[in-house]
Amino acid sequence: MGQIVEIKEIKILSEKFRKNNQKIVFTNGVFDILHRGHIEYLIKAKNLGDILIVGINSDDSVKKIKGNKRPIVQQEDRAYLLSNISCVDYVCIFNEETPLNLISEIIPDVLVKGADWDKNNIVGKDIVESHGGKVETIEFIPQRSTSDIIDIIIKRYCKQIDK
Repeated sequence: MGQIVEIKEIKILSEKFRKNNQKIVFTNGVFDILHRGHIEYLIKAKNLGDILIVGINSDDSVKKIKGNKRPIVQQEDRAYLLSNISCVDYVCIFNEETPLNLISEIIPDVLVKGADWDKNNIVGKDIVESHGGKVETIEFIPQRSTSDIIDIIIKRYCKQIDK
């Protein structure tokens, strides 16, 4: 089981992992309504190294990115759920719209995002590569997203509410 840590703690831990020659993998996202696509993505990310650190957007940063209706699940609950997935070692909440500051503190060996991202546009790419690390993308599972789940709920339940 993983731990939820502050940015200052993850910096210290990252230095320790590097000294122990452990490969640090970092990914980030909202991870709003946790689903199979998230789990498979995280398992694949963990397989790229020894330590998987997951940065999650704070509630405030999610609202800036996705609008006032999101997140559905509060940051403390999202962090708790992620930290209890066996492949996740550490979870860190960040307040900015991007994880650039967090990546700068961790300096991961591998930076991972979904394949919907162009590698050249991944935030933190330059930092990771300038330290000898690499950037990887992972394919998504079709029809396995938070937006898909929200759409299903709306389609199934809005008709009942309107009656």
